[in-house]
Amino acid sequence: MSDTTIKFGTDGWRAVIAREYTFANVERVAQAYADYLGKGSTADRQLVIVGYDRRFLSELFAQRAAEVLAGNNLDVALFNEPAPTPLISWAVKELNAAGGVVITASHNPPEFNGFKIKAPWGGSAAPETTSQVEQLVDANSPKRSEVAPDTSGRIEVAEGSYRGQIESYVNLDVLREKQATVIVDPMHGSGGTWLESFLSGGQLEVETIRSHRDPLFGGVNPEPIDSNLGVLKERVVATGALVGLATDGDADRVGAVNELGETMSMHDVVPLILLHLVRNRKMTGGVVRTFSQSVLLKRIAAAHDLKLYETAIGFKYIADLMLKDDILIGAEESGGIGVKGHIPERDGILNSLLFLEAIVTAGQTPSEMLKALHREFGEFYFRRRDLRVEPKAGQELVEDLSKAPPSQLGGHEVVGVETTDGTKLLFSDESWLLFRQSGTEPMLRVYSEATSIEKANAFLSAGEALTRRN
Repeated sequence: MSDTTIKFGTDGWRAVIAREYTFANVERVAQAYADYLGKGSTADRQLVIVGYDRRFLSELFAQRAAEVLAGNNLDVALFNEPAPTPLISWAVKELNAAGGVVITASHNPPEFNGFKIKAPWGGSAAPETTSQVEQLVDANSPKRSEVAPDTSGRIEVAEGSYRGQIESYVNLDVLREKQATVIVDPMHGSGGTWLESFLSGGQLEVETIRSHRDPLFGGVNPEPIDSNLGVLKERVVATGALVGLATDGDADRVGAVNELGETMSMHDVVPLILLHLVRNRKMTGGVVRTFSQSVLLKRIAAAHDLKLYETAIGFKYIADLMLKDDILIGAEESGGIGVKGHIPERDGILNSLLFLEAIVTAGQTPSEMLKALHREFGEFYFRRRDLRVEPKAGQELVEDLSKAPPSQLGGHEVVGVETTDGTKLLFSDESWLLFRQSGTEPMLRVYSEATSIEKANAFLSAGEALTRRN
């Protein structure tokens, strides 16, 4: 028995490889998940899908998890190569599985790996599920049986069905015939050449960079944010591309770079996708924004009489609403987007294509689209800083700020405080500054959205100074 405490964060259990993330601990988590699912009889074995990303040893960790699940009399369909998490999620639903496991640490630094649990409907397991799995860790010693990658064709069927879903959701013919260049950047992750495979064959020039497997992700974290997209920005400018599209380490998140080589935040991308869905596709439904998402979503929802929901940070909260209500779109600041008519799950591949569809339909460049958005709904700009802070210290700081917030910051009066997830300071013009300790790594995230870039940066600097004083 290990001394490592297994704790699931916003989406799965993640830890440093060879420190807490070991084969023994993966066995403990897999056994707990098997105990959660229950022992199926030989006549009625429950199916579990197991997939993995391109991180160091992911295929071997997946093999070990599959062996434990099989050792508990569960039927296992194991992927035989790294795959995008959205495909693995789709396979769970398509094959009527009891659940799934994805060995991935998503956007975390290269030294991390993780264990995501997928619910039968294909999305991330609910907090109630992961809590029960945590409680079952070490209830039984791991049992293992031999298992090989799926050879029955089930995974192949699911992949074909997933491709069919994407092809039916996005107007690929129109995209392929666009006379433009698009640069795709999977950041060495499991997105690989998936996007290019959907877009090739027409007049559209598609170039994929950083497509090969590199467990060190080229020296950056595989998170599609500005600080990690230098290579994509340079290539967009060098080729005169219309847009650059990026996916994270396991391809469930999306990032974008406009034609000027500037990174677009999700506070830019998500409102533009929402407007496309409502105005061009004539779709309806509720809008879900997590606690760190844009004021613009609230304004667009109000203008189109769409019900607005706000949740804590973590796509599982969005997915829960998508299962219960008529939701058009749900989005996180970190690039996770779910849309109506697909599984209630993040999908960086689908949403990259959907954003490209919005651009092509508009007949404008991304920067022109953003200017039009700001003219209609107001200018708001988002910035974020990640400060290395140990979880306990970060949580204490966030709690202290909620109890005793400053009366003003950066020369602006604080008019309110919200504590849905972290501590958010509100200002009179709807600008805001949020402090939140990461649930998956030793990182205090400081977010700001304000009516100018200068103001957003000023709030961040004032917020960072505030954390140093504490």
